[in-house]
Amino acid sequence: MTRYTVVWLERSQNQLAQIWVDSSDRKAITAAADKIDSELAYDPDTKGSKETEGLRRLRVPPLTVLFEVRSEDRIVEVGSVKQIRKSFNGQS
Repeated sequence: MTRYTVVWLERSQNQLAQIWVDSSDRKAITAAADKIDSELAYDPDTKGSKETEGLRRLRVPPLTVLFEVRSEDRIVEVGSVKQIRKSFNGQS
């Protein structure tokens, strides 16, 4: 296993903060963000799904993040985060 440093860019930090402030379940938001950090810390190029060249998506309900893996520096940059909203039929 290769260890990476996970860095949340300022934009994603601001998005996460706003999601947390607006949430009725802050514990779930915090737990998801912590799990994202731990998931992306090891072999991040195998996590989530490929979006575009160099960009991947990882879903850890109730959050989803877009991230870039910089293998040469062993850094993962989380560029954006969104809250997964449940649809009216109860599915996310």
